[in-house]
Amino acid sequence: MEGDKGTVTRLRIRPARLASLGVFALAGLIFWVSFNTAQGTNLRSDDSMLRLSDLIQERSRKNGDLDASAAAVREQVDKLAQRDHRTSREEKRKLVDLEKEAGTRRVSGAGITVTLDDAPTNATAQVPGVPEPQANDLVIHQQDLQAVVNALWRGGAEGIKVMDQRLISTSAVRCVGNTLILQGRVYSPPYEITAVGDPQELRKALDGDEEIDKYLRYVEAYGLGWSVEERKRTTLPGYGGTVDLRYAEPAE
Repeated sequence: MEGDKGTVTRLRIRPARLASLGVFALAGLIFWVSFNTAQGTNLRSDDSMLRLSDLIQERSRKNGDLDASAAAVREQVDKLAQRDHRTSREEKRKLVDLEKEAGTRRVSGAGITVTLDDAPTNATAQVPGVPEPQANDLVIHQQDLQAVVNALWRGGAEGIKVMDQRLISTSAVRCVGNTLILQGRVYSPPYEITAVGDPQELRKALDGDEEIDKYLRYVEAYGLGWSVEERKRTTLPGYGGTVDLRYAEPAE
């Protein structure tokens, strides 16, 4: 650059060299973050995955303990509400009916239990002309569990329990891989779904469901587990977890 008092030379960095410096700087940052995260451990080791699995199971157990504790406290509150002399008999009866509808009160009676299970990992086609199974064909899926639950509701179930948890209006049956995640807890197959209601009506609802019929084709073809057991009397616990829904009103 020419000036009045002589020539001034400026250092100019080429774009390619600047890009190279940026790449090296970014790589250094990644190595530093990786080092701090690993703290000397192998991030790709099976031990890390096992620890994550143990953490999930431990969290599931804690959620179960908290649910049991909340249910015990709720039962005490309900008993105190029933003893309140300021509450009329009609109001107490209405409270009991609302608790039954909400699923927070235990329910007993005749019913059925449906059990679904994965097929053996080495299962082969058991029906002529059916293709050999893929891994996805041998496990229980979310839609299979949902189909059973929906059919039981349509069959007039007074209450439904999946594994050891009572379902309520905000319950969501979700599967990740071949594990069930229900209300903050994790379960593995076999899956048991128990409903209180007229066994004949409940079984009729199961037999007439199209989604369940599709599942039964896989039961026949690949050996997925399926059983329906009638119960003369069974008891479902009241829902003891938290309820995210704060306010609702009946639909018109």
